[in-house]
Amino acid sequence: MVKEVRFYDEIEDHRLRFAVILARSGGKWVLCKHRERSTLEVPGGHREPGEDIAAAARRELHEETGAAAFTLRPVCVYAVVRDGGPEESCGMLYTAEITAFDPELHSEIERTVLLDSLAQVDWTYPDIQPRLLEEARRRGVAP
Repeated sequence: MVKEVRFYDEIEDHRLRFAVILARSGGKWVLCKHRERSTLEVPGGHREPGEDIAAAARRELHEETGAAAFTLRPVCVYAVVRDGGPEESCGMLYTAEITAFDPELHSEIERTVLLDSLAQVDWTYPDIQPRLLEEARRRGVAP
């Protein structure tokens, strides 16, 4: 269970384990539906060993949405603190505007979903993903 989500402008690079991208295309939100879940999530995932965090964001966005052409912008660092532990799990939050998609996905993602609004989304990570969106809106980088 998530105890808290914190936000920072920067943090030591080695602490960034995840890249998460609030993606849009043609004025719609781009979400992913994982093959093994019934919920929706924003694209993102683990950073590979030796991988730059921005490269991880680009790779995950392409793998999970099929994004072939896009702009990617950093927003901030987020940190998740779970119940029972003081340790933070940190990631970098990005926004992206996707202008072209590959015709097929080659990952664990079953399909992408384009939505006008995120108001009624059944989130995979409901204690985290809405907070990331809220912070991006607070910083003026998401509608």
